[in-house]
Amino acid sequence: MIRLGINSVLFKEFDFATAAQHIKLCGYDGVELSAIKGMCEHLELDRWQEQAPDIRRIAEENGLQLLSMEVAALSEERLALAFAAAEALGIPVVNVGPGGKSDVEEDLAATIDKLASMAELAAGHGVTLCVKAHVGGSIYNTPTTLRAIDAIANPAFGIDMDPSHIYRANENPEEALPQVIGRVRHIHIRDCKGRQAGPGPIELQACGRGDIDLIGYCKVLAETGYDGPVCLEVIGAKGHSLAQVTAVAAESYGYLNAVLRSLGAR
Repeated sequence: MIRLGINSVLFKEFDFATAAQHIKLCGYDGVELSAIKGMCEHLELDRWQEQAPDIRRIAEENGLQLLSMEVAALSEERLALAFAAAEALGIPVVNVGPGGKSDVEEDLAATIDKLASMAELAAGHGVTLCVKAHVGGSIYNTPTTLRAIDAIANPAFGIDMDPSHIYRANENPEEALPQVIGRVRHIHIRDCKGRQAGPGPIELQACGRGDIDLIGYCKVLAETGYDGPVCLEVIGAKGHSLAQVTAVAAESYGYLNAVLRSLGAR
């Protein structure tokens, strides 16, 4: 069965205890820890050993699984810390972005080489490293994602398939997903209006509010037997109230839970 989680970046204005309490109130099974330097660090990798007991306690008190961690940057220094922290906390997946620029062959080749190297490091900690196609990055659509899949056989490497980035690469995610599903180990999910560079305001990232065929996307997940985490990732929450971010989280949970239950995936 698919587990529904949420990236704590939506609650960036609040501490992890507050985030966890409200994530549980919304109904989620678990949480993706944000360790994104310069955006949201509910887990500060430079002092993860100090924070780990509190994070574990807060998650347990709220009945939340630690489903994944997002580091974003493809940095060996930070990923070494992230993999160690993930192993200690029992987090199975660490997510990164690709870096580089779209349609620059040298950047794509360098990204794939770095991902291969970092997957070997992840394997040593029993963790899976996942990358997602990202608007503007060297891996940004299905063809570039397939380049990475074809080049990296290590089972510690997987794909984090985010439909909003694929949609904004002028593809339909429900059609792209079957091409990569064999290596998908994590799902970031949100909606968006239009195919512009950014995902828009947080309320339009709530699942069901935008233009992406998320029902069709979820249908593919169900039909292929995907049973990994599906984590809402909504960015741009700076300056929003606790009520505002909780509303986005709750609305998205209700939508995704209903769709996945109707498909027999929850």
